[in-house]
Amino acid sequence: MDLPATPAPAAQKPTLLIIDDERGPRDALTMLLRHRFTILTAESASAALDVLNSQPIDLITLDQKLPDRQGLDLLQDIKQHHATVEVIIITGYGSLTSALEGIRHGASGYLLKPFNVTEVLSLVNQTINKKQRLDFLRNFLKTSTGLWGSETECAQDWNILFAGYQAIGTTASDQLSHTEERPNLLPILSDLLEAKDRQLLLHSSRVSAYATLVGSRLNLTRTEQQSLAWGAFLHDIGKISPDTPHPTGEAIAVAGEALGNPQHSEQGAKLMLSLGVAAEVGQIIAYHHERWDGSGHPYGLKEAGIPQLARIVCLAQAFDHLTEEHPGRTPLSLDEACQRLRAHAGTHFEPTLTELFVQAVQESKGSLPPMAITATPALRASH
Repeated sequence: MDLPATPAPAAQKPTLLIIDDERGPRDALTMLLRHRFTILTAESASAALDVLNSQPIDLITLDQKLPDRQGLDLLQDIKQHHATVEVIIITGYGSLTSALEGIRHGASGYLLKPFNVTEVLSLVNQTINKKQRLDFLRNFLKTSTGLWGSETECAQDWNILFAGYQAIGTTASDQLSHTEERPNLLPILSDLLEAKDRQLLLHSSRVSAYATLVGSRLNLTRTEQQSLAWGAFLHDIGKISPDTPHPTGEAIAVAGEALGNPQHSEQGAKLMLSLGVAAEVGQIIAYHHERWDGSGHPYGLKEAGIPQLARIVCLAQAFDHLTEEHPGRTPLSLDEACQRLRAHAGTHFEPTLTELFVQAVQESKGSLPPMAITATPALRASH
């Protein structure tokens, strides 16, 4: 491991760890970024883990090929044990597949060697600003009680949250010009999901992708399509509450076992009500765990009493939980998951929608992974 590039006062600088077995890229990145960061470098995965386990790191640039380990494997370890560290992959062995895998496992960005200086600076600035936003939100979620209190308390905390979030990465004149503007809600809500748990954000993105895929085959108005995209993405927003950790096995609702964590649907709907989000979005959040036969929660609604958009999201979130990896459970294949959904048509799910959902995902199986990974940016662009 190389020594820090400069003895500049580290307390006021974020710390960047460059992980690359080639001296040329390490030196180039050090020269390029040392004015803003305290720089540490590592030539191998084992050396990088030694650094991570010994001192705080804010940002990592990661080569995809290391002498003792693949970069993507190391990335998964980093995000599991050092979840608040942001990672940018910079590699000479890139492909679309590896880029998508990197993003799926927690990378904030992906660049190819030889890298463009402007692109590096832009991505690094975006990523460190993102980390500052997420750190602010993590602290806010740990300390705020008003978001889950009365309507007045909730409104007050939202105002504090918006102001602090908008101030990150902006100048004083920018803040002044935006003082009276209501912020775009989706970026901050997306960051709140990630601040709670990156897997929660990825689950929300995939569910939105699956739900809108099915919604496009129905005779929905544009407003309904937008509400479906919003509601599907925010269906688990109630889990940002400190009392509702993100469960890893919600597919148990499909397997016929006991339902867990019934509070998050109501909490999420209440949270969105305080922001003036469309009623249809709130209904999706509140009712996405209701079952066709009336055995769901939190209200025990049944059949046509469950709004159609919520019925779609119920299928989409169940499908995602069945097909994604969770600790202690092997994911089902797409065909196996479709069989499971069909087995519960008429009990958990509306039969007609179930068939439409199965047909849609089977016909789109080749594009599902990249479509799901890129769902969040697409959703932002539509609003």
